[in-house]
Amino acid sequence: MYEWQRQIQIIVDEIDRCIQNHDSEALTLRFLAGKLGYSEFYTTRKFKEITGMQFRDYLRNRVLAFALKEVRDSEKSLLEIAVDYGFSSHEAFTRAFKTTYGATPSEYRKNPKPVVLRTKISPFDRYFLGLGEIGMIKSSDHVKIYFVTIPAHKFLHIKNHESNGYWDFWEKQNGVPGQDFETICGLLDSIKGKLDDEGGNEVNCGSGQVMAYMNDPDGRLCDWGFLRTECWGVRLPFDYDGEVPEQMFVADIPEAEYVVFEHGPFDYEQENRSVEEKIEKAMKDFDYGANGCALDTTTPGRVMYFYYDPKKYFKYIRPVRKCGYSDGKVKA
Repeated sequence: MYEWQRQIQIIVDEIDRCIQNHDSEALTLRFLAGKLGYSEFYTTRKFKEITGMQFRDYLRNRVLAFALKEVRDSEKSLLEIAVDYGFSSHEAFTRAFKTTYGATPSEYRKNPKPVVLRTKISPFDRYFLGLGEIGMIKSSDHVKIYFVTIPAHKFLHIKNHESNGYWDFWEKQNGVPGQDFETICGLLDSIKGKLDDEGGNEVNCGSGQVMAYMNDPDGRLCDWGFLRTECWGVRLPFDYDGEVPEQMFVADIPEAEYVVFEHGPFDYEQENRSVEEKIEKAMKDFDYGANGCALDTTTPGRVMYFYYDPKKYFKYIRPVRKCGYSDGKVKA
């Protein structure tokens, strides 16, 4: 089964590559099945078996998700976007767009409300499948520790008072109508102006979305001695006034000091666990007092952010308050 999950991941990655390159000729079942050396029938059957969705539905919705971002963010004409994404006409694009998102492309461009985009699936996730690391590579990079002042902003999110960790969070959320992984990530992905979105044309739940931990009397007692609620959401400008999906919350986060524990890029398959252990050790060993501060988990509006993107970094951003003398240098 793992081998087929790897094969389907090849197709999923190739679909995104073809969409981003506007290569509609290669974006066919025949071409994609041919890359694996299997028949179209067998490939679609395995795709449905592993992902839980029809191949044609996934393909259509991925194309529309990329096209929607072009409608929202670019100055291109709607006809040009329709052609770029393989639609036979402006009318065909409009019909597909409205059927999926409940508004025509021109209506959405004028009023880009949150809609559920089809984010990229990851059928071959070594961590999720319990395969762990492969090989013996250990990162030689040290964990960087530094202080930052984060400006005031808003945090649009969902939250779970009982979950304990990323996978447990989504396992619990997937049982709540309208708050499952696909719906929430799709909604957040469609929101314009995310502070952590680098402005690319990716349509993925990693695009500007972060996990966070907030002090909450209804949350779980964590290792640091406070009641923590786990959240998933996006950081937005403090003056954001767009529509808020009904199942989400908005928190005002004031300007404040934070300490960052950051590891650089790493090989997910070979280093994920060792990098995670390295970050956790750095946080455990960090001497807040020697650096003139204390971990601040009680001041209203304080939040801890967790950023995870193996191609860029693995980092925790913890809230602190100044409480004594420091020479300005971080003492790990």
